[in-house]
Amino acid sequence: MTRLSIDQTLEDARRHHQAGRLSDAESLYRQILARQPDHAEALHLLGMVEFQNKHPEAAVNLIGQAIRIDPKRPDYYSNFGMVLAALSRHAEAIAAYRRALELRPDYPQALNNLGNSLRRTGEFKEAAAAFRRAVQLRPDYFEAHNNLGGALTSMRDFSGAVLAYSAALKLRPTAEIHCNLGAALRDDRRLDEALDLYQRALRLQPDYAPALLGLADTHAARGDLEQVLDLNRQILARGLRPADETEASLGNALKLLGQVGESIACYRRALALNPGNSVIHDNLVFTLYYDPAQDSASILHEHRQWDLRHAQPLRASIKIHENSRDPNRRLKIGYVSADFLDHAAAFCLVPLLANHDHAAFEIFCYSSVKNPDAMTERLKRCADVWVDCDGVSNEDLAGRIRADGIDILMDLSMHTGGNRLLLFARKPAPVQVCWLAIAGTTGLEAMDYRLTDPWLDPPGQHDDWYSEKSIRLPDCFWVYDPLMEFFPPNPTPALQNGFVTFGCLNNFCKVNDGVLSLWAKVLHAVPTSRLLLNCPEGSARQRVREKLGIDPDRLLFVARQPRPLYLQTFHRIDLCLDPLPYNGAITSLESLWMGVPILSLVGRTVVGRAGLSLLNNLGLPELCADDEAKFVQLAADWAGDLPRLANLRATLRDRMKRSPLMDAPRFARNVEAAYREMWRRWCAG
Repeated sequence: MTRLSIDQTLEDARRHHQAGRLSDAESLYRQILARQPDHAEALHLLGMVEFQNKHPEAAVNLIGQAIRIDPKRPDYYSNFGMVLAALSRHAEAIAAYRRALELRPDYPQALNNLGNSLRRTGEFKEAAAAFRRAVQLRPDYFEAHNNLGGALTSMRDFSGAVLAYSAALKLRPTAEIHCNLGAALRDDRRLDEALDLYQRALRLQPDYAPALLGLADTHAARGDLEQVLDLNRQILARGLRPADETEASLGNALKLLGQVGESIACYRRALALNPGNSVIHDNLVFTLYYDPAQDSASILHEHRQWDLRHAQPLRASIKIHENSRDPNRRLKIGYVSADFLDHAAAFCLVPLLANHDHAAFEIFCYSSVKNPDAMTERLKRCADVWVDCDGVSNEDLAGRIRADGIDILMDLSMHTGGNRLLLFARKPAPVQVCWLAIAGTTGLEAMDYRLTDPWLDPPGQHDDWYSEKSIRLPDCFWVYDPLMEFFPPNPTPALQNGFVTFGCLNNFCKVNDGVLSLWAKVLHAVPTSRLLLNCPEGSARQRVREKLGIDPDRLLFVARQPRPLYLQTFHRIDLCLDPLPYNGAITSLESLWMGVPILSLVGRTVVGRAGLSLLNNLGLPELCADDEAKFVQLAADWAGDLPRLANLRATLRDRMKRSPLMDAPRFARNVEAAYREMWRRWCAG
């Protein structure tokens, strides 16, 4: 074969290759190589045919030969990197792309490919820089705009991702890109715009699963629970995603609508479909606390099942701890949470973390916060060491905690969202304790202690309700800082209205049929009274009207509100009614701070004793009832004595400030004494 005929054969092979006739192209490339084995371009292009035929190992070999013959071709290195990336050899791929760019700095495709491999190795900032350079060189480069959006999303730069996906959408307005932009808008809390994008995607492709899923998630973020139910039922019927995920999503929506029994049934179906999913199991065990049909024994049993299924298999990874057993030395305390941000937990965390004795305790915070905010920065200033560990595996984080030499590791999340219980299952610290998320149990054998107080768990009682040993703080499980001084209490609204307004601003998942039945008795006992509830629109409000069976004009509703509006809503309420079986906690503290007393019926599980604890720490045990008849009588008595009610309202904030509930230094000393007790037990063990 002459030089001329080789060149002609190569052109013919390229035409076949570009037309997708891979077998014809391969035949011609091999003819050339049979005559000229060191023909670099034929080796390179045959390698690309092998890659397209899903033979990446053969492709690596062929393109590698081409590079050795002609090491100055940037396209060889770029394609070599692409094949290496397909084999998950990303470090080698990155090196190949960088060599291509040394040879040709203005090479958009190599920059885009480099960005893709950098993303896969978690180098998102460098990936974004590569994609940005690619679109600067080639503004119409759709793939690079789209990939830039993905990199910025991984960096939590959602506003930047919106701009990148918007540019991609102008170039190629597919249903997929509509959904990518919709997700970025949702993450950027631009929820109405996100809904519009998903709806536009569905107009382009009516059965497009990602659009329906995104629409459901966005409605959930907005609190549009009826729409969430409808969409998830469509998704389940069409089989658009794994049934366990859809059942779990249905369970989440039903719980928020107060349909706790139906929610638990969804979680159980989801768990039956996917028994190894610890997050679904988290949702189930946590929701049991809201269910009036459960008792402490059934709740503990399901928590122990969680431990057996998800945590016990990790016992082999637990190593002997070599921490110094000096009982009096400075201790390293580690706090683990995904809620170091503007979250209800901050009202308790700030007063504790800001008042630690750093001479006796070195404070580490392991933060899985995805979107840090001003509160994150405030909490960060309270720590000696702050570790951002979002995206870090439980195994790797366990290694980091061991290397840090943590003595006592505190779990602040338990079975709530973003928890790291599978980290605690690996026992990276010799002493492990849980607090704050719920005054209950984790069920974990690897969790040594739980904090509680004498009202939640009277000494000598209830210890068999938990898998952990209980350490009772002297005063209260909670400490509170409102983190703002705005909105002073107003005068008792009934003095102006001429009627008493009862209220409950707790999450509506705490409002079950039994609670509504009890509150109906209160409303009948005080015939002119009103009831104001935090309740989603739609079927939930209709259920409330039907269950209460009173004049609808006596019912007032608010939906989820920003905190300033939420606090001002207490100005409309004379007396708050505590839900059962799950009392209010932070909501109750907010109510008391706003001058609104709470009437609480003591429950039969620990979460039904929160009101008892808070009110006793305020010196107001008379606001607690042991049975329903007394609860109704208390409500009628207080509603019938407005001067007494007005006096309590006028003095309640000052009473709060003087109580253990807001004595942050005292609370911190109590927690530190508990840490020292736990540590001495370990040293003696």
